[in-house]
Amino acid sequence: MTFNGSIVIVNFNSGAYLADCLASIAAYAPEAHVVVVDNASVDGSDRATASAPGRVELRPTGENLGFARGVNRGVAHASGDRVLLLNPDCRLLPGAVESLVAELDCHPECAIAGPQILNDDGSLQGSARGDPTLLTGLFGRSTLFTRLFPRSRLARQNVPVDSALIERGASCEVDWISGACMLARRDALAAVDGFDERYFMYWEDADLCRRLRHRGYSIRYVPAARVVHTIGQSSRAARALATRAFHRSAYTYYATHIARTPPARVAAWFLLMARCRWKLLSSRFARLD
Repeated sequence: MTFNGSIVIVNFNSGAYLADCLASIAAYAPEAHVVVVDNASVDGSDRATASAPGRVELRPTGENLGFARGVNRGVAHASGDRVLLLNPDCRLLPGAVESLVAELDCHPECAIAGPQILNDDGSLQGSARGDPTLLTGLFGRSTLFTRLFPRSRLARQNVPVDSALIERGASCEVDWISGACMLARRDALAAVDGFDERYFMYWEDADLCRRLRHRGYSIRYVPAARVVHTIGQSSRAARALATRAFHRSAYTYYATHIARTPPARVAAWFLLMARCRWKLLSSRFARLD
């Protein structure tokens, strides 16, 4: 099975990883049309696209548009009825694209299919999620409480897919999947106007999947498809910017989908901004040590 659609990559100073990403596409999805939206990188990322084999199209933005706007711009230049969104710090493994395509073929109501995402050491990244709640900050994928109590009901609500399901190789319906790698139907994206561009980076994938589900589509997790993801290369290039963007996007998500009353929104804003400031200060002190 060949993939004749487009792969959209939004890049920001991830040149070394982008080269490996493009090499994996050339190996495992050689027919794909690749659109690299570059958010004003200054690390020579353009060299990775210039030397990459296959149909690679570089679309420089001239400024850092963020992830959501970058994806929407890339999708506008995509071809075919399906588009694979892929982070530049991801590498496809054999059969990944074919398994995702087969999942969409088997489930006409499915708007987005996402793979099993692995860390560099082969451990599971936990990319299939439950809808965020007010307690997600305590029981999210990488929080202390989840590490201490991984089998708790709240932890399993936020990261519902376990190793037993993965070992069976069974796909399943989930609330949302990580935007690091997702295969989407273009008509489904168009039905909800793509990613919400209020999100500069982070949380836009949870928002997109939630809006698609409200339109009657499903989101599916496909453990037979496997991708390696080296987390946070773009955010490491501008850590303070990433920290602020994470908390602002978290507020946008909560204000849109959870905190419906003005008092709840005010409380969410102050709590998230306090957490943001603490994160920034902690990072600053860590660099001084």
